[in-house]
Amino acid sequence: MSHYEKLEHMYLNANFNKEIYQSTTIKVGKEIAQIQLTIAPKYFHALGAIHGSVYFKLLDDAAFFAVNSIVEDVSVLTTNFNINLIRPANEGILTAIGKVKFKSRHLFIAESTLVNAEGKEIAFGKGHFAKSKVILNKNIGYK
Repeated sequence: MSHYEKLEHMYLNANFNKEIYQSTTIKVGKEIAQIQLTIAPKYFHALGAIHGSVYFKLLDDAAFFAVNSIVEDVSVLTTNFNINLIRPANEGILTAIGKVKFKSRHLFIAESTLVNAEGKEIAFGKGHFAKSKVILNKNIGYK
């Protein structure tokens, strides 16, 4: 199993994703990750659209896995992540695409974009990531 496949397995088997975000899919490549989620009413705020926390999760996760695609020994940690919400979404499939923009020995910067089923950008984000001391192994779902 490749490093990318192991990261995908780790993500899909996290309790949070299995219990709350069951429709999530992920594809990881070198310096890129794509995450998709089918919108369901359980993600809505009181006004009938996706809550901002879902936007944040998808954007952060896509950027995180884009960075971890090039860090093969340990998990990375999000140290800072900012998002910008552009428009609401309440149906269809959301797609977050994260890309590494900068890398050094100790710091990584990645950006991600969230689009709706029509391909319209609905949010974007940028974050800083650092290597942790958590070794990638089967104890954390990394097969």
